[in-house]
Amino acid sequence: MKKLVPIICLSTIIFACGSGKGNNSNASSKSVANPVDYAKTITQDELKTLLYKYASDEFEGRNTGEKGQKMAVEYLKEQYMSMGISSPYNNDNYFQEVPLQKQQVAEAEIMVNGTSYDAYTNHIVLAISKSLDLKASEIVYVGHGIDADNYSDYKDVDVKGKIVLAKAGEPKDASGNYITSGTTENTKWTNGRQSLSSKRNAAKDNGAKAMLYFDGNLFSRYAPFYKRGISGRLSLKTKSDDFAFLMIEENLAKALHDSISEDGSAKVLSTNLTLKAERKAEDIMSENVVAFIKGSEKPDEVLVISAHLDHEGIKNGQVYNGADDDGSGTVAILEIAEAFQEAVKNGHTPKRSILFLHVTGEEKGLLGSRYYTDMDPIYPLKNTVADLNIDMIGRIDPKRKEGDRNYVYLIGSDKLSTELHELSEDVNKKYTNIELDYTYNDENDPNRYYYRSDHYNFAKNNVPVIFYFNGTHADYHKPSDTPDKIEYDLLENRTRLVFHTAWEVANRDERIVVDKAE
Repeated sequence: MKKLVPIICLSTIIFACGSGKGNNSNASSKSVANPVDYAKTITQDELKTLLYKYASDEFEGRNTGEKGQKMAVEYLKEQYMSMGISSPYNNDNYFQEVPLQKQQVAEAEIMVNGTSYDAYTNHIVLAISKSLDLKASEIVYVGHGIDADNYSDYKDVDVKGKIVLAKAGEPKDASGNYITSGTTENTKWTNGRQSLSSKRNAAKDNGAKAMLYFDGNLFSRYAPFYKRGISGRLSLKTKSDDFAFLMIEENLAKALHDSISEDGSAKVLSTNLTLKAERKAEDIMSENVVAFIKGSEKPDEVLVISAHLDHEGIKNGQVYNGADDDGSGTVAILEIAEAFQEAVKNGHTPKRSILFLHVTGEEKGLLGSRYYTDMDPIYPLKNTVADLNIDMIGRIDPKRKEGDRNYVYLIGSDKLSTELHELSEDVNKKYTNIELDYTYNDENDPNRYYYRSDHYNFAKNNVPVIFYFNGTHADYHKPSDTPDKIEYDLLENRTRLVFHTAWEVANRDERIVVDKAE
């Protein structure tokens, strides 16, 4: 730890300097903090030391709920304890337990009008919350199964407690644009894995008991894996969830609705359907790591700084170290926390509280952050002023021109708060002078990164966010994502940018204004 001498800053400086007293009784009550001094505690050497440990083979790729992830959370706890940063639980418990379930492959029995349809040939169970034994004389066809603000297949039908049938894809308007976006770019409803989750959630939210989803292309890809007994994805364990989600192929789909390929209109279908399936699931406990600095003047207002602690684990005997994804974000938070703690020691506790949040299960579907925001927020979301989320900030996007390396992609800064976006720009100009690239902030970004990291679970709850990201590269989600490939000078400067932004958000007189909430 470096000891710093506070420097008095002029009152005319635009950015507010923290003035709250910390635990150092020798600190002068008249001194004013200069955040540059504390940013200097964030160094390449310390980041490198931390990352070579955190992304080493010792932690076995930090797969959610497994040995390596357990070792990783213990390591993070040790770091916070050594820095003297407390737990929000006011003891030495830095873990927010996140209950998960790992669903084993279930086989369903389906009969339609007296004809049996076979598992893996005609249908596969993607998710099931409890064993089912259903008989239905009618089901509800919901076309493409879309439920958006400007278009809904659920508008004129009641699906509560019923089985729904839907098909893949998204309709287009007369100009060839997708109906929900008005553009030719794919949306979350169009095709692929994201459309699966979007349409599943739409059916659940409208009260359906089960969904039969027709996607011939995905079925041919998924069925062989499920037949080999591949376990389903991890999910959050909930008591209220009562839903089954099955994918079907064309023969079964047409047995239920013979004109399903051409017909996109919602309607009730008469049929004689029997559906049986047994749920098989393993309970798993994982952990978010949480550390906390209590604010000196506005302790009930909380700034969250987040990154995910997990990665892909070991596959085929190879360790997926995840140095960039998201070892870089994890060690960045540790260094930011150290910088704030040095300020506290020198009598400059931030005005607002700061929660350092390392979330689990990001690679499994943003599970740890969703648990925090949707099920067990340690601090009320209405008191959460912003989330600064760091996910991959240690490398260079190969798409950039050679030598064009002093940049970071920013996503989401202007989605909910004009003030946060402007603050971010001003802080960067004042302190770090990084190119803030908003390429992936575009509403029509086909990568849809705004929805793919942990900040999104805060944003959907109208908490302003910034997502810091360097872009993907050839080692993304491969065992070759190792610490030796990190650009440590860039990691240092990007981490300092997040620190300076956090400092300003935490110490300004008024909390960030949300002026674009939905």
